Amino acid sequence: MTIFSRIISSLLLSMSVAAVRAQCLTGVPSPKYEVRAVWLTTIGGIDWPHGYAQSARSVQRQKDELRTILNKLQHANINTVLLQTRIRATTIYPSRLEPWDGCLSGVPGKSPGYDALAFAIEECHRRGMELHAWVVAIPVGKWNGAGCRKLRARHPELVRKIGDEGFMNPERPRTADYIADICDEITRCYDIDGIHLDYIRYPETWNISVPLQRGRSYITNIVRTVSKRVKARKPWVKMSCSPIGKFDDLSRFLSHGWNAYTRVCQDAQGWLREGIMDELFPMMYFRGEQFYPFAVDWAEQSYGRIVAPGLGIYFMSPREKDWPLDDITREMEVTRQYGMGHAFFRSKFFTDDTKGIFRFTERFNGCPALVPPMTWERSSKPDAPTGLGIVPCEGKKVWRLGWTPADRDTVAVRYNVYSSRRCPVDVSVGDNILAVRLKRWHLLVPADSSRYYAVTAVDRYGNESKPVQLRDADDGQYVEGGTAKWAAWLLPCDNSTVMLPESVSAINGELVTIESVYGRAVATSVVRNGRVGVSRLDDGLYTVRSFGKKGQTHRLGRFMIKRQRQR
Repeated sequence: MTIFSRIISSLLLSMSVAAVRAQCLTGVPSPKYEVRAVWLTTIGGIDWPHGYAQSARSVQRQKDELRTILNKLQHANINTVLLQTRIRATTIYPSRLEPWDGCLSGVPGKSPGYDALAFAIEECHRRGMELHAWVVAIPVGKWNGAGCRKLRARHPELVRKIGDEGFMNPERPRTADYIADICDEITRCYDIDGIHLDYIRYPETWNISVPLQRGRSYITNIVRTVSKRVKARKPWVKMSCSPIGKFDDLSRFLSHGWNAYTRVCQDAQGWLREGIMDELFPMMYFRGEQFYPFAVDWAEQSYGRIVAPGLGIYFMSPREKDWPLDDITREMEVTRQYGMGHAFFRSKFFTDDTKGIFRFTERFNGCPALVPPMTWERSSKPDAPTGLGIVPCEGKKVWRLGWTPADRDTVAVRYNVYSSRRCPVDVSVGDNILAVRLKRWHLLVPADSSRYYAVTAVDRYGNESKPVQLRDADDGQYVEGGTAKWAAWLLPCDNSTVMLPESVSAINGELVTIESVYGRAVATSVVRNGRVGVSRLDDGLYTVRSFGKKGQTHRLGRFMIKRQRQR
């Protein structure tokens, strides 16, 4: 199958899904806003990579493997990738603070020959997915491991030994600054969408000798310090963490000694309340009464922020606890009913379709979803795009949908595309989402004259503009019978001249303007005997406009130039 054939097949599949748009299995419609995340682990290459980068060919294999993973995630409409970036005082990017992890090159401290974080960001953004840099905060690995050894040499006071492992000491003030330095370096150097703090807590093996309230203040100080540094540089970057899945004992359900607040000093709900966290991915690797009441507690104490419970899909593996698929799918259904997203731990169990979880999620996430906007950071909406138009591609079963951006900065503004068979397209309905967070200003869509389209701009905070709808530009009426039944309203054109309607022949000798499908003037011409010369124009769809007495223009019609290609 050629690359083009694969593109067409993918487009036809996505549009058929958009046409069906079945409600999820619980009867709850697919939401417009929902976080759908996956933890992608790099430590030991257990999710990625499964081969070392030690030559140009092996670097390409490593990149191709990640592309394959991301393609699968995109196919299941995952919109957030939590990529393990700082592993154990080691990194997957060229850091001035810590050495390379060995997961990429096979040799601790050695570069793999490319910047894995930059590559992953580019590939995620190309697929409309967010990438959050997953930073393991407190554990720094084996006491004599490369990362821990280097950290101890530079900052011996920050590291404490427990068994044969090293941990950063949360009770040292400099610990907060050091972790903030790491997160600031990532934020400054990379176009990330979030900083995700993992293991931002006391280790369970740590004998906490200070009062719990003081212990919580130490951990909170780290979170606050990191958040202030990140937000000062890029306020749209989401701050998130993965707290223990049960916040604390509930009035009717006990956590049985394993919770965030009392056991390991994580005041995660307080971090939401204070505004130093935008998003939580609580590690809810439980079932039954150890899951549902605590999930509802997270939802009720979200303070308007984002919560996406982490689901332990690895427990479905026969090598783990051999959970049935239903245990996870019911949790997905309930979290959706409570307006929360979901996050899978971890990627390989998902892409390997353990007990059918990938196939279920394909159906459950029947269409793309937007990440909820951070209106608490910024709520103003970007300007809407203009000049939405559609052009058939010669000899192909696709059309090219294009628009004029209001802001050409693709870092600040991206684009969402909606489609339906009703007009105007309702952009408030999740089932109508076709593509999200596009950096480009066009999209190939299957040739289907019964579909309508709308496009919105979205800023880095997730705020969305008003839509521009594909419609008749003069009278504001939507084109009868679909967006592209041109045969009924194209002017005759022999690729050299366009014949104007007899009703406007009185403008002979007057000047008209020719506009592209995006509303940009590309030529002017004088009307001669009811015809307009267009021989110098390229192939495409155009609009002819006359000039009125009061400076207003009037559309005289549209025409298409389609020349035979020379062999």
